[in-house]
Amino acid sequence: MKNKIRILSTKKLLPNQKQFLLNANFCLVEADFIKIDYQKNKIESKYDYLIFTSQNAVNSILSNENFEDLKEKKCFCVGKKTKVLLEQNGFQVLQAFDYVEELTPFLIINYSQKTFTFFSGNLRQDTLPVAFQKAAIIFEEKQVYNTSLTPKKINNDVDGILFFSPSAVQSYLIENTISNEICFCIGTTTAKEVEKTTKNIVIANQPTVENVIIQSINYFKKENSK
Repeated sequence: MKNKIRILSTKKLLPNQKQFLLNANFCLVEADFIKIDYQKNKIESKYDYLIFTSQNAVNSILSNENFEDLKEKKCFCVGKKTKVLLEQNGFQVLQAFDYVEELTPFLIINYSQKTFTFFSGNLRQDTLPVAFQKAAIIFEEKQVYNTSLTPKKINNDVDGILFFSPSAVQSYLIENTISNEICFCIGTTTAKEVEKTTKNIVIANQPTVENVIIQSINYFKKENSK
């Protein structure tokens, strides 16, 4: 590469994820711009199916002593890693989707007579609850984790920023600005938040941390080869 690329990750990466960037000879700056707190309450569901739209919701459920009681319920979820986490812990996942915008119409069309328990966080998107209400689908929402913003000033100049949630975008912009940096987003919902500030956006082909990283590597390799 002609220049050493500097990447900011808005969450601290796992060692194997970090290695992708280091192997590409990138400089990495990382910081957690959001904080997740799991809620420890007795978790129950009186409805037919469970819905998980994030790994955070699953991890919160697993932190509760009575999570075993939920295993008799079948699940729908968002994210391949969410599916793996559920199955590793004995849950049966009927179907997994990349985005909640895909999950929601599927359930409305195919399961409109069924009832659901939706496990969510405090900053969740309105997509599923609003659509269910319009379709008169019976559901309950249980908030099982809290996301709080942890903004911090980044003094390093960077070429690219990795964003993994809309709330991380909001947190970053409290203390920082986006000018010419390329923003790599895990999905369309995160990208919509970034679009309020810049059009320099690349969306991952798959909504995973690894794919966001790969997109950044491929982008700058291509740019530096020109």
